[in-house]
Amino acid sequence: MPTPENSAYIYDHVRSPRGKGKKDGSLHQITALDLSAQVLAGLRDRNSLDTALVDDCTWGCVTPVGEQGGDIARAAVLAAGYSQLTAGAQVNRFCASGLEAVNIAAAKVVSGEATMAIGGGVECMSRIPMGSDGGAWAIDVAAAFPNYFVPQGVSADMIASKWGFSRTDVDAYAVESHKRSARSWQEGRFKNSVLAIKDQLGITALDHDESVRPNTDMQTLGGLNPSFAAFGEMAFDAVIQQRYPEVERVNHVHTPGNSSSIVDGAAAVLVGSREAGRLTGIKPRARILGTASIGSEPSIMLTGPSYVTEKLLKKLGMKTTDIDLYELNEAFAAVVLRYMQALDIPHDKMNVCGGAIAMGHPLGATGAMILGTLVDELERTGKSTGLAVLCVGGGMATATVIERV
Repeated sequence: MPTPENSAYIYDHVRSPRGKGKKDGSLHQITALDLSAQVLAGLRDRNSLDTALVDDCTWGCVTPVGEQGGDIARAAVLAAGYSQLTAGAQVNRFCASGLEAVNIAAAKVVSGEATMAIGGGVECMSRIPMGSDGGAWAIDVAAAFPNYFVPQGVSADMIASKWGFSRTDVDAYAVESHKRSARSWQEGRFKNSVLAIKDQLGITALDHDESVRPNTDMQTLGGLNPSFAAFGEMAFDAVIQQRYPEVERVNHVHTPGNSSSIVDGAAAVLVGSREAGRLTGIKPRARILGTASIGSEPSIMLTGPSYVTEKLLKKLGMKTTDIDLYELNEAFAAVVLRYMQALDIPHDKMNVCGGAIAMGHPLGATGAMILGTLVDELERTGKSTGLAVLCVGGGMATATVIERV
């Protein structure tokens, strides 16, 4: 574990609200560059930050094509009016890209390469559809066949089938996600971290997470059809059952109601050394104790969070009971249910402010968003330690442990 003097600190974070990732979504007219620039400018302005002190910006983006392509990180810092001295790099670790970006920023600080850096990310899913950048794994038989490739939703359904989660279980988890998200907004838990996004005329386009449905109930969710049964019938059930022959039948339990929402969003986390705080006069809010990534079995692909948690906690000499709050991205309900089952994590420590099933999952930004939520909630509750973790397509996971300062 790094010493306090040789640590990376989180000084602040901001995020956009999440807008529905459709053409009628409130952020649809905002480009990824503009969304990123507004978040970066908000981070600067609320801290009166001399951006010449920010050495680098690492920005997650899972579909870096078209207007999201071309190293959007560098374009965004310039569009935000940062010093030309602030470099920028785009990173893609699928769903964990935003957290990976923060971890890279932290590593630069710990190594001495940077005194202050920003990690975060963006995804405008209403403008650049998920998967529009292609990729070998799904289409090249040399990659797909040996690794038993299946669509991610089939993997989530296999998790539910293998570890015994029913449609009732996943729907009940989704209902609670909406309740917690709605309650968090009602109680003002996000008010200090969510930046209202403006349109080209300077008028507020969105100031809240757009896809939260407070009245969601079991009856509403029960009427939704499974999203991935058709993929299963196309032979993907048979493919993943070759990898897991002990599972007699894939039970397709995931629907749009118990899977993460497609949304637009961006988030930024300001990371620096202790010296950065002395130079800027900004007080740190949390210390990054450690980070880790891991590869996991690529066909079921979404079970990595428990393994990376074990890896990181072992490295830090900690136990799961040493963690006060957990944030695990709600890619699919079964992912969180399996994580809690595997590590014996009580639900009252997990995603206490709700999650992506209700609020949405802007792929490149979510990791930074849940880390920021963790900082806010540790401060609000007076608790000490938190762990943020995300499952990743292709069989990976990334995690970060922080402590409140």
